Amino acid sequence: MIGFLVRRILQAILVTFFVTVFTLALVHAFPGGPVRALLGPRATPAQVAFFNHEYGFDQPFYVQYGRWVWQLLQGNLGYSIKLNQTITSELKQYLPNTIVLVGLGTIVSLLFGIPLGVYQAVRRYTLGDYVLTGVSFLGYATPVFFIALLLVEWFSVDVHLFPAAPSGNTFGALLGNPRAIVLPIVAYAFLLYALWSRYMRSSVMDNLVQDYVRTARAKGASERRVLWGHIFRNSLISIVTLLGLSLPTLVAGAIFIEVVFNWPGMGLAFYTAAQNVDYATLLGFTLVATVATIVGNLLADVGYAVLDPRVRYS
Repeated sequence: MIGFLVRRILQAILVTFFVTVFTLALVHAFPGGPVRALLGPRATPAQVAFFNHEYGFDQPFYVQYGRWVWQLLQGNLGYSIKLNQTITSELKQYLPNTIVLVGLGTIVSLLFGIPLGVYQAVRRYTLGDYVLTGVSFLGYATPVFFIALLLVEWFSVDVHLFPAAPSGNTFGALLGNPRAIVLPIVAYAFLLYALWSRYMRSSVMDNLVQDYVRTARAKGASERRVLWGHIFRNSLISIVTLLGLSLPTLVAGAIFIEVVFNWPGMGLAFYTAAQNVDYATLLGFTLVATVATIVGNLLADVGYAVLDPRVRYS
């Protein structure tokens, strides 16, 4: 197990290196360079040259990357000229709000997706299974931003049941008005529900025909005990693995949800930074998302080993 963790950590470092190099290279791909994109088309060549020298963009790429990594090791994620604040302060402001959206949306999707997936497997090829399968396919096929727009149209514009956007920008303001966070969480949960329910249905159906299930039934175990005491735990392995592998999808879905509902989180801030060519914010947020994805995958691998005693990493 220790050897496995060491290998995964080394792989994580390697992946982080390539992602950061690629991201920094994309910043330099802006037309005219990052400074020209930042100052706008009216900036004079003298102004561009001054800021290129001021921020080190006139130095070789490997020197710029080395300086940036050294700043990261010192806890400095950079400084946003557009917003006149550090990236760390931006993260403190926006990250808790995104955690609320992703956390609550994922919990709601799991609370519905897992039990309904089990129901579909036990009652497979029945009317209920066909209906829920259709709902899952709808979730797969429909873009999340379209679902979000429909929810705003139906429940905010037509019937005025829920607000179309949160009323505040702070963590406390979001939680202080629960009605304002219902639509974003429902839209986000619907994005993930199809994923969990389909995988849970498939996993339970695979376990239903395993030898240990027939052995448990032969020993006189009730169907409830066989299902929830044996099959359910083994079927959760695929969900735990999927949680780690789906982190990029979770982050991407959060960006669309935050833009549509004007949710004051990292996704909306990232979208705004891309529009404003705020390269410092783009770099910092990309690094945080990359590290979160890598850590999530590592935790998923560890959870896989905990749930399935048969798994042994050498």
